Amino acid sequence: MADTRTDDVRAPVGGGAGAPRPPRVDAGSVATHAALSLGALVMVFPFLWQLLTAVKSLAEVSRVPPTFLPDDWNWSSFDEVFTALPFREMLTNSVLATAGRTAGQLVFCSLAAYAFARLRFRGRDVLFGLFLSVLMVPSSLLVLPQYDIIQQFGLLNSTPALFLPGMFSAFGTFLLRQAFLALPRELEEAARIDGASTFRIFWSIMLPLIRPALAALAVITAMTAWNDLLWPLIVNTDPQAMPISAGLSSLEGQYETNYPVMMAGSLVASLPMLLVYVFLQRHFVQSVAFSGSKG
Repeated sequence: MADTRTDDVRAPVGGGAGAPRPPRVDAGSVATHAALSLGALVMVFPFLWQLLTAVKSLAEVSRVPPTFLPDDWNWSSFDEVFTALPFREMLTNSVLATAGRTAGQLVFCSLAAYAFARLRFRGRDVLFGLFLSVLMVPSSLLVLPQYDIIQQFGLLNSTPALFLPGMFSAFGTFLLRQAFLALPRELEEAARIDGASTFRIFWSIMLPLIRPALAALAVITAMTAWNDLLWPLIVNTDPQAMPISAGLSSLEGQYETNYPVMMAGSLVASLPMLLVYVFLQRHFVQSVAFSGSKG
């Protein structure tokens, strides 16, 4: 006769030893996530307030006490900013000035950094020390001589005037020099044995290895060039030749300022830099991790 018994496997009832335990709540993890969420909210709030101000009316913006949400969502400020300013021309000037300044620093600073880090020549360390002393000079002291040079070349009210003085920096050279110093010297020795020239070693071997540092310098330089205000206001007084940073400052009147239009223009002007950071975010984080891993 066949055995018709079956094994009845049942989960233990109650709080027995075999009962599944509820997941533990790590108080430290909860506190960390709460602090990070609060910090993210603090960072995002200015952009949110900027958007909400752009969709309010001028009367509502001037209301005391201020309101958080608009009564009527008014999107006409985004159209008005293109008529109040030559916005497209200013945005183009900003893109060209930022691209020229960033490309110049990546090229010239990387060449100088490689020379200071890898090449041996007389007076190298003394020259590098004098080079770094430029960092102690306030940038405002260089405005007059730079303006005189731009004027003598006849470049006032032109796009090259916006980025030519900023195509080289001591900070960028120092940053890339530290990245070159972290690379092993055996790579250069092996390349020289194979017959590679100094420039070939720099371009094909060493430069790709410091890509995170190059990305970090690109982000820093692009943000600085995009937000630059003093120099564009001095060299370019023609609205058609101004970048967007100088153009938005002209919306501030002596007695009244149209804040919705200004916030709408600022919001549109900040989008390219957000795209640049999103595109280079991975390399920027790698640069921070790479520099932090070196003793």
